[in-house]
Amino acid sequence: MTDTVARLVATAIVVVATAILLGLAGRFAGWWLDDPYARYHARKLTRYAIFLTAIVALAVVWRSLAGNVGVILGFAAAGIAFAMQEVIGAIAGWFNITSGHIYRVGDRIELDEVRGDVIDITLLRTKMLEIGSAEDDGSWVKGRQHTGRIVAVSNKATFTSPVYNFSAIFDFIWEELTMPIAYRSDWHEAERIIKEEAERASASLGARGAISAMERRYPIPHAEVEPRVFVRATDNWMELSARFVVPVREARTAKDAMMRRIRERLDDAGIEIGTETQEVTVISADGNGAAASAPSEAPHLSPTPRPHQPEQGGAP
Repeated sequence: MTDTVARLVATAIVVVATAILLGLAGRFAGWWLDDPYARYHARKLTRYAIFLTAIVALAVVWRSLAGNVGVILGFAAAGIAFAMQEVIGAIAGWFNITSGHIYRVGDRIELDEVRGDVIDITLLRTKMLEIGSAEDDGSWVKGRQHTGRIVAVSNKATFTSPVYNFSAIFDFIWEELTMPIAYRSDWHEAERIIKEEAERASASLGARGAISAMERRYPIPHAEVEPRVFVRATDNWMELSARFVVPVREARTAKDAMMRRIRERLDDAGIEIGTETQEVTVISADGNGAAASAPSEAPHLSPTPRPHQPEQGGAP
């Protein structure tokens, strides 16, 4: 058997052994860990270790040929390193994510202007199940709910853009619901109704425990999690804003149910919701007035002054 054939046989053995070990790693790696996220990362690290070991083994098998092309490979490696800056940055980002505990699989994050739930973290990319946004005109889902698209973002983005994690430690989010109340209505009664519904929708009990855990880990000031209603007077109405805490993945559902209940109770109480309209009085030629409702952007109409006509037969 020639030397080249022996090396080919050894290469085949290394490839087959690598495939078998990868299959076993996917099934058994991290079986002793209780945390599913820890098991996930254990499988990933085991696979990367197997790949690295296989590369080293192949290098040992073919090392005798390396002396003739060492210089060429050195220049080639330098060129490849320059051309693969993005790949190297992505790998460094992976180490940044795993060692810095920036986020993990299952977290809801915003990375490089993409929002979603993390479903996979590879050596080069983070994959997210995208969620919509009411502020994003390009999203057809006007709420923080899944769009169905899977978005892959380079791990390098963790160095170049902020990472917003909605569920790493504090799995809740503060929401606000604003209601404009007409000045002629009883805004005190509206405030009472809105506060009762905010207390009903709020998850303050669970949030208090999460805030306590965060305070033990980070030197942050105490955060208020009890629902409140803030009042602001505007040119057109009294603005009542309810601030409350809800689980991060239930915000839209909670606000929908809360808005429905508030609207029904305000209607039952005879409280008018403020709108951008105004009453315009038009004076006709015969002096009779008629009130009509018009949008706020409509121009204000006022009676046109009529020139004074002297009475017939009167003194000049």
